Amino acid sequence: MLPEIKDGEDKSSVLANRIRKNYRHLRKWARRTDTDCFRIYDRDIPQYPVALDFYAGRFCVYYYSRHKQDDEMPAELRAELLHALCAIFDVGVDMIYWKTRILRERTEQYEKSDTSREFFTVRENGVNFRINLRDYLDTGLFLDHRETRRIVAERAGGKRVLNLFAYTGSFSVHCAVKGATFTKTVDMSNTYTAWTKENFILNNLPLAHNQIVRADCLKFLEDEKRAGLTYDIIVVDPPTLSRSKKMDTFFDVQQDYPRLLASCGCLLAQGGEIYFSTNSRRFRFDTSLTPQFEVADISAKTIPEDFHDDKIHYCFKLTKVHG
Repeated sequence: MLPEIKDGEDKSSVLANRIRKNYRHLRKWARRTDTDCFRIYDRDIPQYPVALDFYAGRFCVYYYSRHKQDDEMPAELRAELLHALCAIFDVGVDMIYWKTRILRERTEQYEKSDTSREFFTVRENGVNFRINLRDYLDTGLFLDHRETRRIVAERAGGKRVLNLFAYTGSFSVHCAVKGATFTKTVDMSNTYTAWTKENFILNNLPLAHNQIVRADCLKFLEDEKRAGLTYDIIVVDPPTLSRSKKMDTFFDVQQDYPRLLASCGCLLAQGGEIYFSTNSRRFRFDTSLTPQFEVADISAKTIPEDFHDDKIHYCFKLTKVHG
């Protein structure tokens, strides 16, 4: 559902005019690609440190606080946003969701914030996903990886796909829709593995060919290696840092990525591909630490047009050439 917007210009709000302009442009693309979830505004203007995401008629506003102690959006900014959304889209306040992203300690993690279980369905490139805008900081679908999912899915026809640190399984679902013969989706969270199952069912995909596993991905890789299993494509999108009680050790993507990718390589068929991504802005890939792979930085190709921050994530394609 892509709403029509009111024409005109709001002389009192630069923010409202930018939102109107961006949406008018993106709506054409969204209709063409059968997509109704995307980012309308991405901190385009420095004095408006917010992101605005559209999800099938609902609007999710993220306020980016510059200070850990300051997690409340200024009242005047909230009022301007509310006025802009109601004026442009004629939307009720119950369809606008407000979230804050604040500076965190290195090992601090986001917690569940509500228990509403208010789910609804969106479409991304013709594929359905369940979304929850109230219960968690994240919504169930990382919009910045839309292009990455499309790229991987286009390579997945007739192949076996392993999806690690899978969150709600969106990569796996896209690959299955595009004809992957088998997918295996791995995450430590009971919540997210259950959510993944619902996403497969939502798209009428058989669970017999799309296995979902709740496990520590690092331990899982060792178990798969002992079992002698192999895959043609492996998707790896680990947390930047993790101190989960379900893991035996502290995980730091910058320190641990060579070991993680080496373990993945043991499960990769010759000529197979790993798609490795991270949202760590400080991340640096040293190809000398992964000699068994041919490494290509495909980050630029994976940034969607609705995201203006070209460092929202890094993405690398690794092709197995040795071992």
